[in-house]
Amino acid sequence: MSKLKERLAALRAEKDAARDPEKTAIMNRATERLAATDILDRIPKPGDHAPTFARPNLDGTTVRLTSLLRKGPVIASFFRGRW
Repeated sequence: MSKLKERLAALRAEKDAARDPEKTAIMNRATERLAATDILDRIPKPGDHAPTFARPNLDGTTVRLTSLLRKGPVIASFFRGRW
């Protein structure tokens, strides 16, 4: 796990260095404001059952959790923004 943490930290540092420092500061402040709320207490934890959902993927195709679960275990990754 530490190798993954090291790789993620290096990736974050690389992206932070390439980004306008003012934009990084804005993102960090927004993250800190979210962390100061109780929102983090309400998010599912690893191993929790996810609520069923249907959302568009990057291609605009609707993806349904129930359909994915029929094929096996699912790992869902959510990110904010469009890059």
